[in-house]
Amino acid sequence: MSRRIVCLRHGQTVWNVERRFQGHTDIALDETGVAQAARAASLLAALQPTMIVSSDLRRAYDTASALGRVSGLEVVVDKDLRERGGGEWEGLTREEIKAGWPAEFEAWDAPGGEHVTDVAERVSEAILRWSARTGDDGLLVVASHGAALRLGIVRLMGLPQELWPALGGLGNCAWSVLEQGRKGWRLLEHNAGTLPEPVISDDSPAATADA
Repeated sequence: MSRRIVCLRHGQTVWNVERRFQGHTDIALDETGVAQAARAASLLAALQPTMIVSSDLRRAYDTASALGRVSGLEVVVDKDLRERGGGEWEGLTREEIKAGWPAEFEAWDAPGGEHVTDVAERVSEAILRWSARTGDDGLLVVASHGAALRLGIVRLMGLPQELWPALGGLGNCAWSVLEQGRKGWRLLEHNAGTLPEPVISDDSPAATADA
């Protein structure tokens, strides 16, 4: 076996349902999100993870903790796995963002927020940093956020930026699986864990249900 990474998005929050940009705002899982985390934990525990690392935001940490309880692993926290910062957009709905910043909405570039390349770099570097500690046959589970994970994945795979929109978003408590090969990381599964459904996240409209 080779080194693998499971990139797990957090469960549903009230702000997901209300279609509000969460970013760095620390929102808890709602009742549905707690149930989603428990279901994902029961499935992913069968893969026998060797390490679980989470964003420091509670929606991701509580999702990771559900897996930690089932698998008997401690959850390590890394703030570099946080969601993309939304600047002035945090707490606003998609409709409010589009009405207030039509040009920025089209580019999905929040005033005062993080640039996609910066997010891709910090998330991919964090994933690689922890993956290096799992051993050659280890399985790392990274609990993070929709936009952060998608951007980290495309950066790990070495895709040119113009092709980043080709990878769709992640649903709540869905996951992607990466495997390290001789020529780099390859994507084995993406947005797995549920039947296909609309993606609601802080990710760009091109990668979500707004497409």
